[in-house]
Amino acid sequence: MHRPRRDLRLTTEALTGPVTVGAAVSRWRRERGTGRAMRLGAALLATVMLAAPLPAPLSAQTTASDGTPVDGELIVSHGYSFFGDLKYPADYTHLDYVNPDAPKGGEIVLSRVGTFDSMNPYSRKGRGAALSTIMYETLLDGTLDEYNENYGLLAESVEYPADKSWVIFHMRPEARFSDGTPVTAHDVLFSHNLLLEQGLKSYAEAVKRLIPEAEVIDDHTIKFYFADGVSRRSLIEQVGGVPVWSKKWYEETGARLDEPRLETSPGSGPYVVDTVDVNRRVIFKRNPDYWGKDLPITQGRSNFDRIRVEYFGDDTAAMEAFKAGIVTFRPEGDAKLWATSYDFPKIQKGIVKKEELDDGTPPTPTGFVFNMGRPIMQDKRVREALALGYNFEWTNESLQYGLFSQRSSFTQNSALEAKGPPEGAELELLKSLGDLVPPEMLTEPARMPHTSNGERLTDRRNLRAAMKYLDEAGWPVGKDGKRHNAAGEPLRVTFLFNTANETELGPIVESYVANLRSMGIDVNLEKVDPAQYTLRERDRDYDMIFDSYREFLGAGTGLPQQYGSEQASFSLFNPAGLASPLVDATIEAALRSTTLEEEQAALMALDRSLRYEFVMVPVWYKDKIWVAYYDEFEHPEVLPPFDIGFLDFWWVDADKAAKLKSEGAIR
Repeated sequence: MHRPRRDLRLTTEALTGPVTVGAAVSRWRRERGTGRAMRLGAALLATVMLAAPLPAPLSAQTTASDGTPVDGELIVSHGYSFFGDLKYPADYTHLDYVNPDAPKGGEIVLSRVGTFDSMNPYSRKGRGAALSTIMYETLLDGTLDEYNENYGLLAESVEYPADKSWVIFHMRPEARFSDGTPVTAHDVLFSHNLLLEQGLKSYAEAVKRLIPEAEVIDDHTIKFYFADGVSRRSLIEQVGGVPVWSKKWYEETGARLDEPRLETSPGSGPYVVDTVDVNRRVIFKRNPDYWGKDLPITQGRSNFDRIRVEYFGDDTAAMEAFKAGIVTFRPEGDAKLWATSYDFPKIQKGIVKKEELDDGTPPTPTGFVFNMGRPIMQDKRVREALALGYNFEWTNESLQYGLFSQRSSFTQNSALEAKGPPEGAELELLKSLGDLVPPEMLTEPARMPHTSNGERLTDRRNLRAAMKYLDEAGWPVGKDGKRHNAAGEPLRVTFLFNTANETELGPIVESYVANLRSMGIDVNLEKVDPAQYTLRERDRDYDMIFDSYREFLGAGTGLPQQYGSEQASFSLFNPAGLASPLVDATIEAALRSTTLEEEQAALMALDRSLRYEFVMVPVWYKDKIWVAYYDEFEHPEVLPPFDIGFLDFWWVDADKAAKLKSEGAIR
């Protein structure tokens, strides 16, 4: 359930992690298992230099397993890391952070607010159910204790030349789909091509350019070729991270990847679909015949017999279900609830545990996003004015109980966060980009969010500055108290809001909108149900939206999909539609880097560039993960730095669970 570092996004929603509204907003838009382990932080340098060498390369002049002549090194290994080092040796028995003797059994019940009408999250149409990718496996699997290291799952070994111009995966012949049919290289090739033909456009276009050819060598061997002249970053992880589907099932059923459906193809993973009740619940059960249960990479993992997700109309109902014992595990993202609602009797009696666990990951870059495709948002002075309407200090103290800090960076609290004026390798890189870099970026500190007076919602100093920006941009206040341009058109902003987030975000957004209206801006706060929201979000039918990007912690093929100009007009993962030659250039520099130091400098420049372009108003973050759960769940004493992994390697204490059930604490 970790998934390798697959930078390019495959699904329309990241539904492979915890599924409460708060968690979805603040943290769980990551793709990997219970959170995509794409972290860097202060430990990055130590991570990539761990001395666990790959198997020794073969002779300088040799031949690959498929007969291809190789000039130079040929690497054959049980895993892959771009910089070459792996923590775990070929004979490892289990991951360090799991309990290899964890018992199997029990059930975990999560909540999700909203609706679903499909079990296919790979389509733009419909709303995919939570965890609807959990059944499928990949050639490689990532870990939660090392950055960007991947080990064989469906593949038992990986083979590639030093220049990484191609890769061969040698698959495990014992791998089976849940219907008992073998998983073969033909299924891998079929899955790869299916994503290119019927997958998301932003993914397909990028992959076609980077990976022009793939071929089956035999039933358990597949080779991917990479295009000449492109960065090799994330390419092996990318193909190693493609979910493998049954070619036989798709051909027999005629199912399409780009259409919503409730039927699911058999997967090879440890879980299979048990029950689907549209808009109410989805249940997955552990496959007792799972083929990979004895692999080192799977030891101590996938311990629950059942994973159940209950759907609710709003978060109030979801919280009440948790208190009643219908839901048994709840990641929390709502500060008000965390501060005021976790004092019910079951907490006081120790039936429910409340924990704040360390979060070693940079926060998701979340905020009020500007749609740069709208002419009104293309004037930076307007964006500056709109940003000044947000009062973080008042919001945090009055609505969020002082539990948050203000985010400024796309790589907050990591070694890649741009601070102060650029210097050293970052400065040299920016200078090398010539006129693409505004002169002030070379001498001024990285952009930081404005500060506000926290004693009242409206900061008069910021309000005056905002109104000055709007006047200069040609939007003066008329006699009606509203702002109009020279043509008499009103300054109107449509803010799209998902009613599923009403409890957590409603008061925050409404207070922000109130400040904007006090400036004479005609703000249309459109509150729509989750289904409408999904459609309009995908069509970019808004001026502003509360949304997020993905933090970048390494150079990878996903950067252009999220931040690049080429896919800006249609990428589902670029909610602002950001298209910046400056950002493109820093992404390219990161992809072309050949050393860790070069990569770090380029990504720091990227953070600085994104903040300069200013496509969102950054909001808040926290460095703790809030969870509450019934006292039947256990986890290793030391959790990995990159995720708490509750769906991955926690387990149920059978005696505790039986006691809770006998007492009627859980249902």
